[in-house]
Amino acid sequence: MSDFLPTGIQLVYLIAASLFILGLKKLGSPATARNGNVIAAVGMLLAIVATLLDRQVLNYEMILLGLAIGSVIGAIVAYKVQMTEMPQMVGLLNGLGGAASALVAVAEFWRLLQHGEAIPLDVNISMLADVLIGGVTFTGSFLAFAKLQGLVSGTPITFPLQQPFNLLLLGAYLAGSAYLIVSPYNLPVFLGVVAVSLVLGVMFVIPIGGGDMPVVISLLNSLSGIAAAAAGFVVMNNMLIIAGALVGASGLILTEIMCKAMNRSLFSVLFSAFGSAAASGGGAGGGSAIDQTVRSIDPEEGAMMLGYARSVVIVPGYGMAVAQAQHSVRELADQLERMGVDVKYAIHPVAGRMPGHMNVLLAEANVPYTQLHDMEDINPQFEQADVALVIGANDVVNPAARSDVNSPIYGMPILEVDRAKQTIVIKRGMSAGFAGVDNELFYKDKTTMLFGSAKDMVAKLVSEVKQL
Repeated sequence: MSDFLPTGIQLVYLIAASLFILGLKKLGSPATARNGNVIAAVGMLLAIVATLLDRQVLNYEMILLGLAIGSVIGAIVAYKVQMTEMPQMVGLLNGLGGAASALVAVAEFWRLLQHGEAIPLDVNISMLADVLIGGVTFTGSFLAFAKLQGLVSGTPITFPLQQPFNLLLLGAYLAGSAYLIVSPYNLPVFLGVVAVSLVLGVMFVIPIGGGDMPVVISLLNSLSGIAAAAAGFVVMNNMLIIAGALVGASGLILTEIMCKAMNRSLFSVLFSAFGSAAASGGGAGGGSAIDQTVRSIDPEEGAMMLGYARSVVIVPGYGMAVAQAQHSVRELADQLERMGVDVKYAIHPVAGRMPGHMNVLLAEANVPYTQLHDMEDINPQFEQADVALVIGANDVVNPAARSDVNSPIYGMPILEVDRAKQTIVIKRGMSAGFAGVDNELFYKDKTTMLFGSAKDMVAKLVSEVKQL
């Protein structure tokens, strides 16, 4: 039995890894995402059980206590967190994953130091990489959480010589790592490397604006996976290496998708402090758009436009998320469908504050998956739509991205709502989006503005539509 146990553990790890891959595949579609999550969770359960059977695990009491405490906290948080706060939760979980991986490296260094064991070169390099990636992920993710929660300003934070300072920190980390490779048993230098890594995480996120959070969260998710893989090399655990590599690779792919959806490079997202000049950016095209006429309507007029349309495309944005209006939006769509109106939802890849944010919110409101359409699928259909209803979206529907070469968002793929026969925009006011530019859509002849909170205005639309 003792001879079979190591082989059996590795076989269970192989099964768990297969479940991870299958779960990731199913997470690619809203229709199968829930099953994918369950499959991946089963894989993780198998991996944990197999690890606990490993004869190298000595203190079961502490492990079971940690599992119990973590499970209770996780269940309570998952039950109470609002769907609109899911980006913040994802940020926290990314940070905790990075912290856990970094602590593995710290604990292994302390164990080897206490026992006076030789530190192999590959383990030493893995520990140092784990400390860097895990530390950056930990503090960077918590700062991203603070920005999303409004505890810290969502605008980019910059200061003179910021990049040289970052390079100095990176140089300090590399110098400390080089010293530890030559002379591994130096606790003060190791702790200094850990501290520099934590500071680098803060410096990594502070110059990034709140509008770039979908990319940042995706990238930090990838880094948490890479940190876990590095931790796997530290403790020589195949399951950690495989799981971390899967998370790291999928996170990088998603990051690339997010950057492509914004028509920006990852370098630009991380280092351009996009949105810091919002106040001085002027109009979308640098012209006199702000002096143009805005047509405003009331809910009764909006209800008539929607109720007598044949086809309506609803475009949800961050304003819908903030107002928690997704259930009211679903009620409006149901009422329109009962009147014979064809209703679709147009989803921009970076709408919201994390990848898939709008899909998550609409899923919570039980919007049918068949009504959700990606940008590439829905854009050709806008010309046939009688009304495009924009709820709290801004930059992702700004025609300046298509027509104004001087606009900061020029070239970014947008939802082409201005091609619909009529466009209704629900918005609190005329403030700019995260890009800090005026939205040309608001001044189009076919556009009407319905000013107010998304939840209140949609509820009034529902009431008025019912009276038609």
